[in-house]
Amino acid sequence: MDEATALLRLLRSYSPSGSEATAVREFVRIAREVGYTTRIDGAGNGRARRGRGRPHLIFLGHIDTVPGRRPVRSSGGRVQGRGAVDAKGPLAAALIAGARFSGPGTLEIIAAVGEETDSRGARHLLRRRGGDAVIAGEPSRWDGITVGYKGDLRVTAHFRGRRTHYSSPRPTAADVALRWVENVRASPPFVPGPSPFRSLSFKVVEVHSGGEDDAWTTVTLDIRIPPGRSTRDVLRGLPREPGRPTLETLVGIEPLEVERTNPVVRALEGGIRSEGGRPTLWRKSGTSDLNLVAPAWGIAGAAYGPGDPHLDHTARESVSLRELGRSVRVLESAFRELAEELATPRRSVADDG
Repeated sequence: MDEATALLRLLRSYSPSGSEATAVREFVRIAREVGYTTRIDGAGNGRARRGRGRPHLIFLGHIDTVPGRRPVRSSGGRVQGRGAVDAKGPLAAALIAGARFSGPGTLEIIAAVGEETDSRGARHLLRRRGGDAVIAGEPSRWDGITVGYKGDLRVTAHFRGRRTHYSSPRPTAADVALRWVENVRASPPFVPGPSPFRSLSFKVVEVHSGGEDDAWTTVTLDIRIPPGRSTRDVLRGLPREPGRPTLETLVGIEPLEVERTNPVVRALEGGIRSEGGRPTLWRKSGTSDLNLVAPAWGIAGAAYGPGDPHLDHTARESVSLRELGRSVRVLESAFRELAEELATPRRSVADDG
């Protein structure tokens, strides 16, 4: 089986967050056909392994997508469909590259659920000790490596007030909520800096109002947090006026920026160079499961995968077959180099005599 066939099979199982079971079963079938041992864990993640013992390398992809069906087809040298870029393309590339893995150690490819919402699949993995290194399957183009992601704080502000006649000068709960949003936007931490990656930013996700005598309004913000700040500090710094809202945290994921010299980055760079490419390091304003697992497990990591990140979540989502094939060879090289490096004890100064 080649990477294009694997990707088309994954794409035909539509899998928005919360409805991944059919796609996970297809992932497991593909993995078995190319030589992995497989299982589905308690969170519904698909898991495929080759080899045994340490080092334990993990490729953490995700099988869920944002909602929105798109036609699945291969034409003009490209594979199209919801998830072709984010992130079934990286997952298919890793499955095919890993099918050739012969050690040392263990390679595990994980198709996690829920990455686009609450990362429940990745959070389930944190219950046990992780591997020795992790590559997150996210689009970076075949010659790019992602070394930084913003954190994500999703918070709902609850406002309450007495209903008044709309001709009254007294503000409604919705008026107060909208003024609060503008206060957030104007507060010093949210003033844009010279770099989008280093700036604190937010979008209004939802606004709801209701009630009879006791009127209410809720506003949900999605706040993206740069490295050097924490979700806790940002939450504490949100304005409390007007309206003194009750704040409810829905999602809290810390920002992450890895060392560009860590062994995962070096192995991916080596794989890109072996294909004649010049590695590019990305720092993204989005968030990934890498933010959760790499710090929790205390291991080296980075994100990699075929596809143009500007196409994910769009109606034009597609990946070129040429890029898909090159990423397979990059990953095959990176898996081998990383396993060999982590299996070799580092020499101390004393070892050099």
